[in-house]
Amino acid sequence: MTVLFPRSRTRSRTAVVMHGAIDPTAPPDEQDVLVEVASIADALTTLGYQPVTLPLTLDLDGARTVIERLKPAFVFNLVEAIGGQGRLIHLATALLDSMAVPYTGCRTEAMFLTSHKPLAKRMMAQAGIETPAWIDPDRLGGARVPFAGPYIVKSVWEHASIGLDQESIVSDPRRLGEIARKRRRTMGGEWFAEAFIEGREFNVSVIAGPRGPEVLPPAEMRFIDFPPDKARIVDYSAKWDEQSFEYKNTARSFELAPDDAPLVARIADRAKACWRLFGLSGYARVDFRVDAAGTPFVLEINANPCISPDGGLVAAAERAGLNQVDLVARIIADAGVGRMERRVGTSPAQPDPVAARA
Repeated sequence: MTVLFPRSRTRSRTAVVMHGAIDPTAPPDEQDVLVEVASIADALTTLGYQPVTLPLTLDLDGARTVIERLKPAFVFNLVEAIGGQGRLIHLATALLDSMAVPYTGCRTEAMFLTSHKPLAKRMMAQAGIETPAWIDPDRLGGARVPFAGPYIVKSVWEHASIGLDQESIVSDPRRLGEIARKRRRTMGGEWFAEAFIEGREFNVSVIAGPRGPEVLPPAEMRFIDFPPDKARIVDYSAKWDEQSFEYKNTARSFELAPDDAPLVARIADRAKACWRLFGLSGYARVDFRVDAAGTPFVLEINANPCISPDGGLVAAAERAGLNQVDLVARIIADAGVGRMERRVGTSPAQPDPVAARA
């Protein structure tokens, strides 16, 4: 019998929780992963696993050695960046692919394609999924912008609203190159611009289910008492600066009006279309803006969104009747851990708590 996943003959109950290594001086958006790691470890313990955390650095050989020594049943992948760079997110799953170790969440190809926002937008546009018009990094400040403003300048690779603030919204296309250069000087990386869609904003979480992707209740981001001259965006302050006006006045709401039912259906259809287009698995989040005509535009796809207790995906799961342990069990089940173990001729010595919950 061919061994596809070489592992110990005794079924391991070890689960490695892998995340990007965090420097003690790292900003709040990076520190938040430690809360996520602790909550996932608690859920895994409840499910009968023995979690071991593994902070991932660019020393991939060192990580390989640790994983080979632990011989885990699977790796729960929470890596959002390596060395503080979101563009390296796919190295974590590529390492696990090379080792034939089961892991949760999206595959390497999906991680890469969705992390590069202009590339993802190009794929969506070709597939007929509405996304705001955009300008690639090498065209900022150069050729004439082929669509009207206002515009928003964004990081090509980073998520978590990194680099987003009120100055990111630009009316004069001649300033786009200037703003992008300023971002590169202060934060590094590549920057692009897209049409800023005035209107409502929604976060839509999707999880794998036994019959395909399941769209969880959509959350609308409400901008409370924003003055007319303040852009209604979920910028860095709104997510991470607890003392800011933006943080205190931006709220997630699942209370949508009955009249929104057709819009919710359209958003759900587009979220599923993104899931299929990029080959997503496990769980993901799709962010939308809806214009005055009611057209939903996909802003970006997060193939490894935060699943900490206060995160949007966990809130949406709870709205659908799944607590965090249930959610983690669903994610593990989609990774096919039980199927993989049976394929190498092992058999569980005790009932599998994941299978019981799935």
